[in-house]
Amino acid sequence: MARVVSISSKVRDLTGGLDAFDVEAATVRGLIRALEAKFPGLGDLVENEMSLAIDGEIHQDAMLEPLSPGSEVVLIPRISGG
Repeated sequence: MARVVSISSKVRDLTGGLDAFDVEAATVRGLIRALEAKFPGLGDLVENEMSLAIDGEIHQDAMLEPLSPGSEVVLIPRISGG
């Protein structure tokens, strides 16, 4: 299982206050599907508004990235400039 961690209040709003939880997934795409099934709306939020740090490496477009059973995935709100 991958360990998912976030400091985003938007994530906590969708998870009932949780900021860390385990998800069974072999890829980031599978992780997003699992998040959506477990916490409706979270998969969409992650896909459209978050970057991911997988085991300490930040990814902007990580859909095909593999996850190992002990991976840590940190959800990072994207910062937009203007």
